[in-house]
Amino acid sequence: MKMIDLTPRIGTEIQTNAETLLSGKLSGEIRTLLEQRGVIAVRALKLTDEQQVAFTRTLGTIVEAGQGNITKITMDPTENDKAGYLRGAFYWHIDGTMQQVPVLASIMSARRLSPIGGETEFCNTYAAYDDLPQHEKDAFEKVRVVHTLEATQRYVYPEPTFEMLQGWHRYADNELPLVWKHRSGRRSLVLGSTASHVAGMDRRESAALLCRLREWATQPKFVYRHHWTLGDLVIWDNTGTMHRALAYPLDSGRMMHRTTLQGEESFG
Repeated sequence: MKMIDLTPRIGTEIQTNAETLLSGKLSGEIRTLLEQRGVIAVRALKLTDEQQVAFTRTLGTIVEAGQGNITKITMDPTENDKAGYLRGAFYWHIDGTMQQVPVLASIMSARRLSPIGGETEFCNTYAAYDDLPQHEKDAFEKVRVVHTLEATQRYVYPEPTFEMLQGWHRYADNELPLVWKHRSGRRSLVLGSTASHVAGMDRRESAALLCRLREWATQPKFVYRHHWTLGDLVIWDNTGTMHRALAYPLDSGRMMHRTTLQGEESFG
């Protein structure tokens, strides 16, 4: 396995073949590299759905979802009946902030591409925390943030119908620490489009803090942008990154197949 760092702070390309990946021989190295680098890319691997599921199982416990454990990520409602909800993917987010234990990682392969746009960006929330000045680290030690489904959906639907709003409100709010204290001893920021407000803080101060920290965490030195080619496989550590898709025509037919690994650690 050859490894090439894609940026100084996040992202590594590995060069290997499907047979080696499916054997599980590299699973320990990949898990370690994923925590260190946040994102792993394998170019033009062109795994089948069955191979992608088998590879995912070499890394941990797969999330039983979709057809054959494959979730189709597309804006085509005939291919995914949650396509409207998926429009939130165009904004920085962490998967699973409405749960206490988020998914560990996602594995996504490119099946159809948009002729324009559609890149995926990832930011390293470990590095973003590490580079904060010490006085801010101290100040954020006990800060908690309320995450809501409504917050992320308002990016897409700023003037929802009453029926839509009622649907969002069926999901309970989730209060999480701003700083995730991982069992490894490392710390990362928990931000993204689901972050509604800071618990107990003035509304304007809360909005300013969350906006400033999102800008901080997504500055170029912490970000890797993946330009997809057909058959690419990308794995990202959902516990130490945020991600978003860049804009593309919703009728382009862009199609990604995703598998996910069950979470192994709560937000705390």
